[in-house]
Amino acid sequence: MKLKSAILAGTALALFSTAAVAEDMTLVSWGGAYQASQKAAYTDPYVKMHPDVNVIWDESSAEAVAKLRAMNEAGNVTWDLVDVVASDAIRLCDEGLALPIDPDKDLAAAPDGSSAADDFGDLLVSECFIPQIVYSTTFGYRTDVDEWGGKTPDDICDVFDLEAFPGKRSLEKRPINNMEWALLCDGVAKDEVYDVLETEEGQARAFAKLDTIKDQVVWWSAGAETPQLLADKEVVIGSTYNGRLFSLIEEQKQPVAMLWDAQVFDLDGWIIPTGLPEDRLAAVKEFVKFATDTQRLADQAKYISYGPARKSSAPLVGKHADLGIDMAPHMPTDPANAKNTFLYNYEWWADYRDDIDAKFQAWLAK
Repeated sequence: MKLKSAILAGTALALFSTAAVAEDMTLVSWGGAYQASQKAAYTDPYVKMHPDVNVIWDESSAEAVAKLRAMNEAGNVTWDLVDVVASDAIRLCDEGLALPIDPDKDLAAAPDGSSAADDFGDLLVSECFIPQIVYSTTFGYRTDVDEWGGKTPDDICDVFDLEAFPGKRSLEKRPINNMEWALLCDGVAKDEVYDVLETEEGQARAFAKLDTIKDQVVWWSAGAETPQLLADKEVVIGSTYNGRLFSLIEEQKQPVAMLWDAQVFDLDGWIIPTGLPEDRLAAVKEFVKFATDTQRLADQAKYISYGPARKSSAPLVGKHADLGIDMAPHMPTDPANAKNTFLYNYEWWADYRDDIDAKFQAWLAK
């Protein structure tokens, strides 16, 4: 009896230990249509295969750097996997807050056997960064603004033209992109923007240009805010991620159109925080290997118009899962949309972000 009891107790303990390992997994993302696409393409199929995993979503990616710094300082990292833009991944890696990964060991190979490193190629911009998508920040505008007299904006500098296109704008509550657009519309050549922005005079010039529309700006922090502001007619033109505008236009059928001019290309992907216990780290690595394979990245494009980061995923991009429309023409990389793109310099921002953030917040408070 004692032996039988011991066996039963051992079995129960083993089951309990397994449950403890396969406990909650906290993923940090951006909310809205983008997070919904991740859930549909990544976590729903994964949980179906691993029903003992419970995914918890946290929509704090915009504050990821500050929060991970604080968690590290406190010695209590509660996040398991964090979705960040490339420049934030570089900062977190440089500060030792993100875990270096070996693409060919930790990520799935392409279907033809090509290594993950080859498949992701130049998009592996940091040893800690696991790319998911190529996206852009661009503008959407309402197509039913009477005060515009039938005109529609077709140039990035129309955002700064309150006379031709009156009405409230929405801009992200951070310097990135806003400073670049301001300098472009103040006459700075595209290939000189970061050289100018590196100087005190260039920064002042960008702020002066933003001053011309500041009292007409609604500032946003979450990507879902501009689509809602446009739908509610609280703004007539606003910046956000192209996939959020796709959802607003194609899924919600709002009277909104895209302004692709000077769209800013960027990368988004995962980082694994440092400091995770071994059991949690193993579970996270298993999930991220699945979530970033060729098919999963292609599947995400069924739900939102972001280009998959793997070369092998591109040919698998087809139609929208619900709408049945071809997704390729809605990608920021489509030739018709990419006639005048602006290439975001994530390495520059990784170096200058903290300093210019502080100046931007001080300018906002004036």
